[in-house]
Amino acid sequence: MAKAEEKTNVMRLLDQKKVKYTGHHYEAPNGAVDGVSVAAAVGKDVSQVFKTLVTRGASKKNYVFVVPVAMELDLKAAAKAAGEKSIEMIRQAELLPLTGYVHGGCSPLGMKKQFPTFIDASAQEQETMMVSAGKIGAQVELKPDDLANLARARFAPIAK
Repeated sequence: MAKAEEKTNVMRLLDQKKVKYTGHHYEAPNGAVDGVSVAAAVGKDVSQVFKTLVTRGASKKNYVFVVPVAMELDLKAAAKAAGEKSIEMIRQAELLPLTGYVHGGCSPLGMKKQFPTFIDASAQEQETMMVSAGKIGAQVELKPDDLANLARARFAPIAK
């Protein structure tokens, strides 16, 4: 059962920064699974499990948005939060070279480069929240403020 003990780079980063978290592992035999399925697999409410989305603004700058798995990113609200004229999702093929993460395993922590990051304001209503631990099959559960501090993120109403 070594898989449950496997530390990801995100977990090592949290350990290094002395941030309290709980690691959760789940089976993903066919690769990436949708966030609602991840929530069920780890026994958490969907309002507590968040996905990480990488976007590009009209200025060509990249942004990271963290929203509940059962919701969508409101592109207009995201653009407003980022101070951009418009925001669009990056192409899936750009994700790995840009962030170092694959689709379904993208974490707001430990990307190749730190991008401006926004977490949906609903996270502040949660005692803890879950985000990807940087690979498919692994999640980390931590306090929203701890994630915001480490990712240098701001909370904003960006989900619909």
